[in-house]
This record gives sequence, C-alpha cells and structure tokens, in this order.
Amino acid sequence: MSQTKAYRRILIAEDDEDDRLLLSQAFKEINFTRPIETVNNGEELLAVLRSGAPLPALILLDLNMPVKNGREALLEIRADAHLRHLPVVVMSTSSAPSEIAAIYRSGANSCITKPNSFKDLVNILQTTTTYWLDVVQLPGQF
Repeated sequence: MSQTKAYRRILIAEDDEDDRLLLSQAFKEINFTRPIETVNNGEELLAVLRSGAPLPALILLDLNMPVKNGREALLEIRADAHLRHLPVVVMSTSSAPSEIAAIYRSGANSCITKPNSFKDLVNILQTTTTYWLDVVQLPGQF
C-alpha cells in the first residue's frame, strides 16, 4: 500500500448518535485502521471540507440532518471546484426510486439504503471502503 493510500480518511456526516455508534462498531468489525472523522450536519461537513485540512478520500453522507441537510451539502460540494471531485456515498433510509433518482441528480457517486442488520452494515462498509479507498483511482492528493 502506498503512503498516500495509508492515510486516506473517511468523513462521515451523520446526526443520529445510534447510527454513528453502529458505524463505529462496524468499522471496528472490519478492522478499519484509517482515520475516521464525524460531523453532525451539512454545515459542519462543509466547514471541515473548507478548513484547509487535507480532504477526505470518501464522504459518507446522511440526508436527513438538521441545520443543513445532506442534499443541500451535496449540492454545495458539487458546486465547489475544489471539492466536486470528492466521492460522496449517500446512506439513506429510503429505497424509493424517486428518492434514489433525486440523490443521484444531486451528484452522489453512490446511494446505499441503510441496512436493517449489523451484519449487512459490516458487509456494506467492507465493500464500500475497499472499492473507494483501494480500487478506484481518484484525482488529487488524499
């Protein structure tokens, strides 16, 4: 693994404390050792992205958050020339085709329906992190 890949971090925007705890436990289950940062809403997400700190290699984004929701944050990310290349995976409770279509129209790279079981969450995170952090070639420095 190259040094740049070793330091790739994930930024999670999720306001629900229980969901953050489940994600944390699932990352431990897959022995994920790269840095993970969490924020509570879209406004905090954008503040981190625009802070001058190194950009994350992947954003996991909840849609239904207070202050600034995920869709609003995603639209701002896609409108910003410095951020638009970042991969954003939306994790939604909805599996409605119209909602999924709207998520992709907003600029998401992927949309995942939040699973009902911990085992499914672990499998999803394993697949997602392997794909976005180890397989895909992305522009820019991470």
